[in-house]
Amino acid sequence: MALRIATFNAENMMQRFDFSGWRNELRRDRTLQLVEVKDKKNYEALESARVVAHTDDKMQLTALAVADTCADIICLQEVENLHALSAFEYGYLFKMVGAGYRRKYLIEGNDGRGIDVAVMTRDETADGDAIEFVAMQSHAHRTYEDFGIFNKELREIGEKPNEKVFRRDCLEIDFKVGGKPVTLFVTHLKSMTTNGNHVPEGMTGRDVTMAIRTAEARAIRRIVEDKFGQDSEGKSRAGRMRWLICGDMNDYRERLVVEGTHQAGYRFSHVSEEQAGFDPLVSDGFSINLVERREVKDRWTLYHSRGPQEQHLCQLDYIFASPAFAEANPKAVPDIVRNGQPWRTPFPPGQEVERYPRIGWDRPKSSDHCPVAVTLNLV
Repeated sequence: MALRIATFNAENMMQRFDFSGWRNELRRDRTLQLVEVKDKKNYEALESARVVAHTDDKMQLTALAVADTCADIICLQEVENLHALSAFEYGYLFKMVGAGYRRKYLIEGNDGRGIDVAVMTRDETADGDAIEFVAMQSHAHRTYEDFGIFNKELREIGEKPNEKVFRRDCLEIDFKVGGKPVTLFVTHLKSMTTNGNHVPEGMTGRDVTMAIRTAEARAIRRIVEDKFGQDSEGKSRAGRMRWLICGDMNDYRERLVVEGTHQAGYRFSHVSEEQAGFDPLVSDGFSINLVERREVKDRWTLYHSRGPQEQHLCQLDYIFASPAFAEANPKAVPDIVRNGQPWRTPFPPGQEVERYPRIGWDRPKSSDHCPVAVTLNLV
C-alpha cells in the first residue's frame, strides 16, 4: 500500500489585486516603472491589466508542476483561500489531471498578506486505496507563552511573549489511507526578510529572523510530541508513529554557491551551514529530512540571486518523516520537479531538465520554488 505525497510553495496563489505599489514604489512591478502613471485610478487600472495578463501563464505552469508530482496528497503554501484554490483546481489543474483533487483543506492563518497553507487530496491513491479525512486542527492562534518557548533572542528582536508563534500556521490533518492512520503537519516558516527593519552591521536578514523560525520549529515539535503522548514508561511515542511535517521552512543547512554568469558559465561549490531555523525538527533524530537521501549537490528547491555577486541554490522545501515512517521506507528518495524554473536558474551539470512551454527568463514560471514529492509505503 503506497501513498505519494508532495509539498509545493505555489507562490502567490491570490484572488485579489495588491495595489500597495501606489503608495510604495518599491512594491510596484517593474513593468509599471516603465510607463507614466497619472493617478491612483490609472495605477489600479494598469496593475489590474498586468496581473490578469501574467496570471494565466503562471497558473498553467503551476498546474503542470502540480500534475508532475503525481501526488495523492499535495501540501501547498501561499494560497489565499479555498475559493482561489478551487478556481485553480477547476480552471487549470483539471485540464492536466482530470477530476483528481476534489478534497481541499485550508484554515485562515496569521499572514498579513493572506497567504495560507492548504492541502488537496484525491479520493483514493493511485493503487486504489481510499483517502479518508479524519480531523483537522489549526495552531495559528497559539502564542510563545502557550509553548513556554519565549527567550532572550526573541525579546532582542522585539517579539513579545503573548504574540502568536506562527507567521502562517501549523495545520494538523489526520487521514486514514487504506484504513491506516497518517498525520500531516503543514507549515510555512518565517521568511529570511526583515520587512524593511534595520539589520545590524555584520548580520543578514537570515540571522535576524533565525530566532522566529527556531521558535516555530520548537512549537511544531511540541505539537507532534503532545499529539502522540508518552508510553507507560514515560517515553515519547512520536518516533514510532506515522507522520510527516511538510512545507517551506525558509532556511537551509547547506547551499550550492553559484559563481559566474549565463554568458561566461557557472561554477558551483557546496557550503555547509552551522545552524538552521528548523534544527529542532531534526535534532536528536526527531525526524528525517528525506531529501537528504539525494546526492548532496542535487537537493536544491530554490534559486536565490541578487545579481552575479550573490547567488546560490538551496533547499527550502522539506518533507520530514517520523523515524518509524522513514525506517519503514529506506529506499524512498524524493523527486524534485524543476521543469517550472525560469531560464535564469542555473542548473549544475547533469541536472538540466526540459522546461515547460512558455517559461521565460525570469517569468512566467510555475513558482520560485520546486515541488518535492515522495512515495511511501504504509506498512
